Amino acid sequence: MMKKSKPAIPNFSHMVHGADYNPDQWLNHPEIIEEDMRLMKLAGMNSVSLAIFAWKALEPAEGVYTFEWLDMMMDKLYENGMKVILATPSGARPAWMDLAHPEVLRVNNRLERNLHGGRHNHCYTSPYYRKKTAEMNRMLAERYQNHPALGMWHISNEYNGECYCENCQKAFRQWLREKYHNDIEALNEQWWTYFWSHGYSDFDEIEVPSARGEHMVHGMNLDWRRFVTHQTKEFMENEIRPLKEITPDIPVTTNMMETYAGYNPWELAGSVDVISWDNYPAWHENTRKDWEVAADAGFNHDIFRSMKKKPWFMMESTPSLVNWHRVNKLKRPGMHLLSSLQAVAHGADSVQYFQWRKGRGASEKFHGAVIDHVGHEHTRVFGEVKQVGDTLKRLDEIVGTNVDAKAAVIFDWESRWAMNDLQGLSDKRNYEQTCKLHYRSLWRQGIAADVISQDCDFSGYRLIAAPMLYLLKPGVANRLKEFVKKGGTLVTTYATGYVNENDLCFLGGFPGDGMMDVTGIWAEEIDSLFEGQVNSARMDLGKGEKTYQIQDFCERVHPREGCEVLAVYDSDFYQGEAALTKHPYGKGICYHMAARFETEMLFDFYESAAQEAGVRPTLPISIPEGVSVQARESEDTVYYFIMNFNHEPKTIQLPDGRALTDMDGKRLFHADLDAFDVMIAKERIQ
Repeated sequence: MMKKSKPAIPNFSHMVHGADYNPDQWLNHPEIIEEDMRLMKLAGMNSVSLAIFAWKALEPAEGVYTFEWLDMMMDKLYENGMKVILATPSGARPAWMDLAHPEVLRVNNRLERNLHGGRHNHCYTSPYYRKKTAEMNRMLAERYQNHPALGMWHISNEYNGECYCENCQKAFRQWLREKYHNDIEALNEQWWTYFWSHGYSDFDEIEVPSARGEHMVHGMNLDWRRFVTHQTKEFMENEIRPLKEITPDIPVTTNMMETYAGYNPWELAGSVDVISWDNYPAWHENTRKDWEVAADAGFNHDIFRSMKKKPWFMMESTPSLVNWHRVNKLKRPGMHLLSSLQAVAHGADSVQYFQWRKGRGASEKFHGAVIDHVGHEHTRVFGEVKQVGDTLKRLDEIVGTNVDAKAAVIFDWESRWAMNDLQGLSDKRNYEQTCKLHYRSLWRQGIAADVISQDCDFSGYRLIAAPMLYLLKPGVANRLKEFVKKGGTLVTTYATGYVNENDLCFLGGFPGDGMMDVTGIWAEEIDSLFEGQVNSARMDLGKGEKTYQIQDFCERVHPREGCEVLAVYDSDFYQGEAALTKHPYGKGICYHMAARFETEMLFDFYESAAQEAGVRPTLPISIPEGVSVQARESEDTVYYFIMNFNHEPKTIQLPDGRALTDMDGKRLFHADLDAFDVMIAKERIQ
């Protein structure tokens, strides 16, 4: 069984239920602030994220500070039983700063300096802005270090974007000098600048990749993304440093964004104490079923849980709708509680919202919030938020419990960057969605899965899926080989191991860097299929022989000695050639999917492969389509979340002979779930 983690907020062993709170927007309406205190308690809130984007309210003119309103709010929130997750305000700057210090404004990829406006439009390299953010954060820490409401620091908000100014160009060149040990020829070799005669004689000749200049050197583009990650991390650590000096025992977090591609979040994860992210699935679409949306949300939850393998915070979600989807649809009754508890099931120790109260103007005035413009609690949304609050109050014993995953899916940011930059194959590469479909096959079976990068430790897993792992960083192939050699099951696919960490193709055949040893195949070439073109393969995956369709990609592979062919292509000039192989290696097995199979095949395959690898579902029950079963564990108890993402009721028979109870200790024999319903069961382990 798994050991509990300490509560994320020290000495606060409760599920956090909170929201972004912006009282600085309502200082001229003190009666509204007083009403907020009443309504927060009524909704079962015990926390707020405070002062996000409040720089102008804290420093209305350079060197002029007005903390009095924040003093008042910290006191008032504490008096009303709230913990404060206090934000640093760097996500948006006041106009006076941009006018007086234009160096803080970003330069876009057409090398034009932005004007004042928006948010997160600052240069991460700007010496002035780094100095100002550190000074502001130091003042916040010194002022509130002993305040009993302070529970956590919220560093900025949704870091994103990049800057192409001269300061950033200089910093990029210096970063490259350090990476390539001041050897310009080493850079030319790794970037393959011999192509088009684009070789550099000196690092000072290098300009950032931009719409007006070089943007076709894939090694440069990769290094630029790594540099942007580095600068974002440096800027964030510059913000964190004074907070940790003054309040070393107060944890820090920053809210990240699902699979945002602008930087590698794994690199930022090590600099914060608590992982958090902002969760905004598009429920009730007409092109996907809600359970498919839920599976993708589970994928995102499991990325962030996997970063520290301990509970995380859902820093933002909406209690109703957003204002930026193509179609902004209301959550159907029941979906708010269900989607909130889905996050808890995947390891969240919080349910938090953007935002508490709808603003009167500007771009987010119609974004969902707990309190609508009507201003009272007599709304459907408030009732559903209160239901979440009432439920979370009964889940304190789950705080700190963890998820025990023996399976993992590799979804690697750097490999995605390289795959997205690739010129070849077809526009159906869809790396992210491919990884999600492999993950979904485990999710549908109730198998807990981590979602990891290729830099992670593989040793704790029994089954690892590595779809389209196009880019291999140094040592990864050897670690995958060692994983299989010691008894693990590895699943690889077409487009695996084509390039090194700088996007140079491996020589000697694909998959490169020694991966042919473990996969047991040589991949000679890939055929890309047009829309409407299909192939197929017939195989037995434990449910009798079936024919499965193939679309998009057919890789031609040559099995090596000892490699078993499980399925062959049914048509085209490569008819009869291997489409699915199985290769014993040491004590383990590597499967290679040479083709992009339909989702039914993935489900059947992973059901068989997981069973063979000794990876068991969370509960040994028959799980209907659209129902998800997830579990969290402590040293002596397992908590099962049985969630119905269907529009119709489902009844699930629970396993005989298992002493499952509800949270009040009442014995459970089956789960009768309405549409968008959830049941939490627990089981004591002797």
